Amino acid sequence: MTTAELYNSYKEQMRRIADIKYASALLQWDQETYLPSKAAPIRGQQIATLSELSHQLFTDEKLGALLKELSERKELHEDEQKNVSLTLEDYSKNKKYSTEFVRKMSEQTNKTFHAWIEARKQDSFSVFEKDLAALIELKKQETDILGYEKHCYNALLNEFEKGCTVELLDKTFSGLLPSLKELLDKITAKEQVDNSFLKQNFPKQDQWSWGMHLINKLNFDFNAGRQDISEHPFTINFSSTDVRITTRVDENNLSNMTWSCIHETGHALYEQGLPETEYGLPLGEAASLSIHESQSRLWENNVGRSLAFWRYYLPELQQYFPKQLGNVSLHTFYKGINKVEPSLIRTEADELTYHFHVFIRYELEKKLIEGSIQAKDIPAFWNEHYQKYLGVSPANDKTGCLQDIHWSHGSFGYFPTYSLGSFYAAQLFSFVKRNIVDLDTQLEHGKTESLLTWLKKNVYRYGRKYTSEELCTKITGKPLDIKEFMDYLLQKYTKIYIL
Repeated sequence: MTTAELYNSYKEQMRRIADIKYASALLQWDQETYLPSKAAPIRGQQIATLSELSHQLFTDEKLGALLKELSERKELHEDEQKNVSLTLEDYSKNKKYSTEFVRKMSEQTNKTFHAWIEARKQDSFSVFEKDLAALIELKKQETDILGYEKHCYNALLNEFEKGCTVELLDKTFSGLLPSLKELLDKITAKEQVDNSFLKQNFPKQDQWSWGMHLINKLNFDFNAGRQDISEHPFTINFSSTDVRITTRVDENNLSNMTWSCIHETGHALYEQGLPETEYGLPLGEAASLSIHESQSRLWENNVGRSLAFWRYYLPELQQYFPKQLGNVSLHTFYKGINKVEPSLIRTEADELTYHFHVFIRYELEKKLIEGSIQAKDIPAFWNEHYQKYLGVSPANDKTGCLQDIHWSHGSFGYFPTYSLGSFYAAQLFSFVKRNIVDLDTQLEHGKTESLLTWLKKNVYRYGRKYTSEELCTKITGKPLDIKEFMDYLLQKYTKIYIL
């Protein structure tokens, strides 16, 4: 066969596998949005079967032979070579898993997710504990399957951020947290800003209408996606032409819906911007979870909490809620939405204290995977460390260790990417503003098209072609520099709190 014929055969096989994976993902989306409660056991079986089938296809010896032969062909152009090399890497990793383990993991994840939903309803971690403990044991087994150097948690970190290690994160957080604490202490010593206007009654349907309006204005393509309600906000895709956002509404707090919508739209714009022609192939997938989170955090914080953004959007928001917000000035609103205050809920935390939330989860996961603490110890560990780092203690499990969906999905190693994503976002946005010199003026007029076009050109179109560090260096001229993030915080909060 010619090289072109071989490559076309490879593409066809990868797209068949993608079809099955995304069919499973669609069932998972339905599970978290519309699934009837009695359907949970059978749905778990259906997802497990599809996971098993896709794994069988992706670990087939014939595919391995095809990839090996293609990797030796010199006629492939650069992007084709990258697709093949990344797929061969994925193939080699997936060969480590037995079909039985894949099915067992899928079935346990399904059980754990529904246990989490029920635990939140009952506000009781004990309802979640047994299934979570079983899932943690499987994740420990997975670290041995994947293999690792130094710390077992590295195997799971690498699944979300290639090359990420405990050593790297320990160094990053040890360098960051003291600076954050110093800035937090300075802010705490100042007069606190008022954000009470966010905590009035905002009817669910009005918030929903506002959220739909906002994500439409941010150029989310509703012909290639939709938004729905879920227990925990998330974005999922089945192709670049089918991207789903979910969020949740708190009628007594406008922040939840508003910034969740902006955050998830950031994820969704990335997915919608990936090259459709690379469907099923590595270059049609996001670079990494940290880069993915950089996109959601960039839109949520660097754009969505900026003064320029709200010069345009506050009058529109006031049209939706004239009684609640009609008399709130722009500067009062801007300061209020950027209030720095230790709190219980990660997704509602300000940009400074947010990273203490992430650090606590990182420390907890590390200990769970290494086995120094058990699932039953989570509530006590959680409460102790929230008091230690943020000076707050949850009154119940729902606002404490049951608040995140990640563990119910088996996503151990995900949380650190939120902080890394914030750091990348600050560096990317700083570079963007130097290249789009009138960006603030554009934002003041509700125009985000130039920013989106820049991101499509510099981030989205590459897929997995580059690692996070390679992409950051290619764009900004240097690898990740946390100083960019600290400079951004200092500049913002010095003005808000007159430090």
